[in-house]
Amino acid sequence: MHRYRSHTCDALRLTDAGHDVRLSGWVHRIRDHGGILFIDLRDHYGLTQVLCDPDSPVFRDVEKLRAEWCVRIDGTVRARDAGLVNPKLPTGEIEVYVRALEVLGPAAELPLLVFGDQEYPEETRLRYRYLDLRRDEMQRKMVLRSDVVASIRRRMWDQGFREYQTPIITASSPEGARDFLVPSRLHPGKFYALPQAPQQFKQLLMVSGFDRYFQIAPCFRDEDPRADRSPTDFYQLDLEMSFVEQEDVFAAVTPVLRGVFEEFGRGRKVDADWPRISYADAALWYGTDKPDLRCPLKMQVVSEHFRGSGFAVFARLLEQEGTEVRAIPAPGGGSRAFCDRMNAFAQKEGLPGMGYIFWREAADGIEAAGPVAKNIGPERTEAIRAQLGLGAGDAVFFLGGRPQQFEKVAAKARVEIGRETGNFEEDRFAFAWIVDFPMYQKDAETGKIDFEHNPFSMPQGGLEALSGDPLAVRGFQYDLACNGYELVSGAIRNHRPDIMFRAFALAGYDEDEVRRRFGGMVSAFTYGAPPHGGCAAGIDRIVMLLADEVNIREVILFPMNQRAEDLMMGAPSEPTNEQLRDLRLRVLPPED
Repeated sequence: MHRYRSHTCDALRLTDAGHDVRLSGWVHRIRDHGGILFIDLRDHYGLTQVLCDPDSPVFRDVEKLRAEWCVRIDGTVRARDAGLVNPKLPTGEIEVYVRALEVLGPAAELPLLVFGDQEYPEETRLRYRYLDLRRDEMQRKMVLRSDVVASIRRRMWDQGFREYQTPIITASSPEGARDFLVPSRLHPGKFYALPQAPQQFKQLLMVSGFDRYFQIAPCFRDEDPRADRSPTDFYQLDLEMSFVEQEDVFAAVTPVLRGVFEEFGRGRKVDADWPRISYADAALWYGTDKPDLRCPLKMQVVSEHFRGSGFAVFARLLEQEGTEVRAIPAPGGGSRAFCDRMNAFAQKEGLPGMGYIFWREAADGIEAAGPVAKNIGPERTEAIRAQLGLGAGDAVFFLGGRPQQFEKVAAKARVEIGRETGNFEEDRFAFAWIVDFPMYQKDAETGKIDFEHNPFSMPQGGLEALSGDPLAVRGFQYDLACNGYELVSGAIRNHRPDIMFRAFALAGYDEDEVRRRFGGMVSAFTYGAPPHGGCAAGIDRIVMLLADEVNIREVILFPMNQRAEDLMMGAPSEPTNEQLRDLRLRVLPPED
C-alpha cells in the first residue's frame, strides 16, 4: 500500500465496503457521539467520514486530535445505516472505521477556522492565507481560476496562436503606471524594470516574423489599489497578430472569451452579439467607457429644455462653457419616495443631488410632479417626457455641469436606478466593444497635450490625421467591457516610424527622446515591420466575474493587502547593509 494513501477523500463508494484503505488529510471536524468519535477527514478532493470507538487500538490517540491536524489513517470501509446516509456528499453512503493512525503534522491553536462560515477580517485572512485557502469556498475559486486559464490556453491554440514567453527583467517603459525598478549590481546606478506588460516584446515578435502570439503573462505595476485591481502584479491573456485590422482581432478574441464564459458561467446568459459603441457614445449614454449593459437605460442630453428656464440652478449652469444637462430615464420609478431615495444616493456619492420629474395618472391625463416640473413649466416638461419616451408611473433624473465632473456618479446612478426599477438583468454577461478612443487629452490646468491611452496605437487616418487638432484624432484602440468592468484593452499598433515620431511630437516628445526611450522598437520598425495589432485580457477580472466576486483578492492565491503589503511573507522588507553595498545604494529616511 502507498505510504500515505490508497484513495483520496472523495473516492470511496458503497462498492468499497469491506475493503481496507489508507487516507491522508486534515481533520475538518470532530464530533463525539457518546464515546464514538466521528471525524470528517478532508483533502483537496473532498470529505470522508471516519469513526473510532473504544474498541479501536488507536482510540486514545484519536481522542487527542484537533481541528486541522494533518493525519494518516488506516481503516476498513463500512456501509452507513440507511438513516445516516448523507446525500450531499459523494462519499455519503460509507464511513471508515479507524484501526491505525499517524499524525503527520499537528496544528497549533488556529487564528481562523477552516470549518464553518465565520467571517474574518481581510488582514487576518491574508496573514494566514494558507489556512484561508484550505476553506472549501477558496479551494473552489482557485480551481476555477486554474480551469479558466487551461480553457483559455486550449482555445487560443485552437485559434492558431502559439505561446511564447517574453522577458521579466527589462527596461523601463511608460505604460500608464509606475514601474517597479530593479537595481543592477553589475551596472551600479542603473536599473532594470519589471514589465508593466509585454507590449514592446510582443510587437517585436511580429517584426520577427511570428504571426499569432499569446501568453498568460505576469505584469507588474506600482498602482494604487482598488477592489478590481491588484496593487502590484496581475496576469493577463496577452496576444498579438500580424497583417490584421481591428475586426480581425475581434474575430479572434470573441470566441475565446465567449466560450470561457459559457463554459464556466454556470448557466448564466452570455450575450451572442457584442455591440460596438464609440467612446464618445459610451460616455454620453452610460457615463463610463466600461458600461454595464445589463441595465438598458441610456442617458440623453436635455440641455435645451433648461436653457433660459425657470430652473435657475441649471439655467445659470448652462451659461458656462462646456456644461450640459443630462437625463437618466427611470421607467417604473414614478413615486416621490423613490425619487427622494435616488436623490439621497447621489448626495452620498458626493453630488449636491439630482433633480427629478415623475409622472402620474390624473383626471385629465398625465400629471408631472416634482420641483423641476414646477420651475420649468408644462411645455418644457412635456418636451422632456416626449424625448425620453416616458409615461405615467415613470420618472427622470437630471445631472448638470461639466460632464467629467458628474459622469462617474451618473454611471453609478444609472445602474442603481435600473436595479431599483427592475430594468436590470442580473444573471447575464453583457459584453460590448468600446471603440474610437481619442488619441490625446488636454490637461485642464496646464493646457498640455498628452496621450489619452496607449501611445503605440495607430491613429485613424495615419499621418494625415496628425496634421490637425490633436483632440480630434481617434486611434484604432478598443476595450471590451463586461458587466461594468474592463476585461480587454488593445489596439492596432503604430508600426511606421514616421507616424510614430509625429504622434509622439504632438505629446511633447521629440525624435531624440523617442529613440532614447524606445530605441529597440524604433530600430526594428525600420526593417520591414508588418501591420499588426492585439490586446490583453485580465485573467483576474475574468475569474472574479465568473466567481461572482467584487474583490479581486478573492480570486488570487496570495494577494497583497490594500497597502501593497504581503503580511504573510513580510514584504516589502528592509534590505541588509550588505545588499545595499553590493548594489551601491543608500536608503534615505522617510520624509516627515
